[in-house]
Amino acid sequence: MGNKIATFTEEQLEDYQDCTFFTRKEILRIFKRFRDMGNPGTVPRSMTPQQASTLRIPLSCLTRIPELKENPFRQRISEVFTNCKNSSQSTHDESNEGICFEEFLDMMSVFSEQAPRDLKVFYAFKIYDFDEDGVLGMSDLECTCRQLVQDGLNTDEVATVCRKILEESDIDGDGVLSYLEFEHVVTRASDFMANFHIRI
Repeated sequence: MGNKIATFTEEQLEDYQDCTFFTRKEILRIFKRFRDMGNPGTVPRSMTPQQASTLRIPLSCLTRIPELKENPFRQRISEVFTNCKNSSQSTHDESNEGICFEEFLDMMSVFSEQAPRDLKVFYAFKIYDFDEDGVLGMSDLECTCRQLVQDGLNTDEVATVCRKILEESDIDGDGVLSYLEFEHVVTRASDFMANFHIRI
């Protein structure tokens, strides 16, 4: 048999394959990335299947990976794919902070080239819905715009851009973008699929 300790059971690997767009080999490669992403010694090279699905590494490690390091939405992406929220009202529970392998695998699956456009649009909407009210209102658009331009526009310019977005995209005129309106806009963007992915 050898001395190699399996990171996952066969059943876990099959479940991961069923729930993602990855092969067994890709799942193991993603686990290696997860393990390497943590600070040295954070994620053991050999661990029980239970540890592989529950051990959490700090979100700061996630936001350091090359694909997210320069992404202006790195913090929001980490919030959407984990149970961690950047909120002053949340209770401080260190056991819930960070990202576990299964959350990392879900994120990588959504950003994979094999993920369908509908799934990517769904998660893009969640990322831009900063207040999590199910629509993209003026405050969501302003947050999105500020993330993109950093300090490149002043407050009035950001507001003007957001009003123009609503003017052109708000089909029913209710002052917000619904998921369907957002989907309509995004599906017309030819570079959306190319920009909304991470290579493994």
